[in-house]
Amino acid sequence: MLILAFESSCDETSVAVAEIDGTKYEIRSNIVASQITMHTLYGGVVPEIASRAHTEAISKLTYEALESANVTPEDIDVVAVTSNPGLIGALLVGVGFAKGFAAMYNKPIVAVNHIKGHTAAAYYNNCDLKAPFFALVASGGHTSLIDVKSPTEYVTVGRTRDDAAGEAFDKVARVLGIGYPGGAVMDALAYKGDKNAIKLPSPALADSIDFSFSGLKTAVINYVNTQRQKGVEISNEDIAASFTNAVVKAIIKNLEKAHELYSYDTLVIAGGVAANSHLRTAAAELARKLGVRLCIPEKSLCGDNAAMIAAQAYHDFTAGKIADSSLNAFSYQVT
Repeated sequence: MLILAFESSCDETSVAVAEIDGTKYEIRSNIVASQITMHTLYGGVVPEIASRAHTEAISKLTYEALESANVTPEDIDVVAVTSNPGLIGALLVGVGFAKGFAAMYNKPIVAVNHIKGHTAAAYYNNCDLKAPFFALVASGGHTSLIDVKSPTEYVTVGRTRDDAAGEAFDKVARVLGIGYPGGAVMDALAYKGDKNAIKLPSPALADSIDFSFSGLKTAVINYVNTQRQKGVEISNEDIAASFTNAVVKAIIKNLEKAHELYSYDTLVIAGGVAANSHLRTAAAELARKLGVRLCIPEKSLCGDNAAMIAAQAYHDFTAGKIADSSLNAFSYQVT
């Protein structure tokens, strides 16, 4: 089955063609147009700018993806598009274009949940991955612990109550003057610092498997501002190491608590934060300790991309979840 997929939930426009039959997950093309340079000036994503950039890029990227995959629009079996959650203006660009393409070429269209898409990225390098399994999706907009009962039935059992993990990384990076996005730079700096240099609160909440990254972020910002007011030189390396350690320890703590509650034997970690090398190392150690299988997408598939949307669309389509002309976008999560 050839799936043409669109992803435009935030600040990256992506179009992909994937060939999937349930035992084979092959990416024929996966084109991503990043908007980082546009948003760097503002220290974060500006929704109106993001929407306009998607509008300008999506048509060109579609035909680039088809050409790169060596297929024609007529060859496509299913059209897939992220419909929720995300920035509403950005989502509407993808949904509108996908609906038009599907109508023009008389193809069925599937609406995909962005968080499910991140999780489904793990199928590409773990083709034998089968539900049920447990998943962590951690990104700039989401931090969710999910009991995946089937390829289409996801039950969120833990989440952040405020900032997402990736959002906290970006905000701390901004106060350090690292720039946007800050995840990759923070990852590298953390190797050069002392993870015990600064005492920071844990974002893992004691009464549940939820998170609260806002307090951790604020603690770092307050520390930086206090040191600067005192005229004390701060170490970005120590701050990055201490902050990263706090985030990773909290995630691992809640994943271990979740194992006690749900007795999972397979763990999927996905989303942009899943590219963090410190988290990947700690997760591998946890998996060995618990005796569970760990599946993490390749780093190139951790960020927003359309190939992950195609992977989830395959499962939605085979389950009969086909949209019609009333398909709309939603900023909030729709299951």
